[in-house]
Amino acid sequence: MLLVCVFVFVACATSPTGRTQLMLVSEDQAISASREAYGTMLKPFKEKGKIDNKPVLKARVYEITGRLIAQAIVMRPDTKDWDWTIKIIDDPEVVNAWAMAGGKMALYTGLVEKVRPTDDELAQVLAHEIAHALAKHSAEQMSIAMASQMGVIAIGVATESNQWALTGAALAAALAVQLPYSRTAESEADRIGIELAAKAGYDPRAAATLWQKMAKVGGQGPPEFLSTHPAPENREKRLAELAPQMMPFYEKKGDRPSYKL
Repeated sequence: MLLVCVFVFVACATSPTGRTQLMLVSEDQAISASREAYGTMLKPFKEKGKIDNKPVLKARVYEITGRLIAQAIVMRPDTKDWDWTIKIIDDPEVVNAWAMAGGKMALYTGLVEKVRPTDDELAQVLAHEIAHALAKHSAEQMSIAMASQMGVIAIGVATESNQWALTGAALAAALAVQLPYSRTAESEADRIGIELAAKAGYDPRAAATLWQKMAKVGGQGPPEFLSTHPAPENREKRLAELAPQMMPFYEKKGDRPSYKL
């Protein structure tokens, strides 16, 4: 038990907001595992021709994402070496988006078709996901999955159902985008994401209206996005309070740089 405690103590890192994070997995390890998991998770959709098959939507998403990534690199210059990628998955029933370590991202068409976000609102979704990557939340999620009984059970279920042909760290990377983030991690992603979007030229007031729309998307259950991104009742209020602080970034004159995807 003493050895376990010492191991956990030394396997800690600090988030951009100063929070202590459990890091049994380094960011480099998370990026490597995510690279493998990303390809495997997208393979079934690719084989069915359900990746990037909507040119107009692809152009829209690439434009927004490129501007956001440019600001992410300014915030964390070391991420310029990441292989930033986003794929649009054609699944009209899934309202979700996610990002892995190293800038591997995905957006489901269901989010666009059901939520019907403006460009400013869509930028908030994508910036929020990029923020998770910048704050090393994927590595943190992988560490939690590996260290907790819940993670062990989830890995067993995924393996038994053959959901992904993955094992070890790559499977943990896949599970990292399926398990719910903590409220603290969500708050960090909200704070970082709204700033990224504002600096990229997207209205920060759209963060609150996005969550209003997200909450109205119903059907048989809440959007999958809300299962991995828990939305406390005060989230809209907190984002609305952050918006005025971000307005100077949004209103700043000049060209907005873009990363070429």
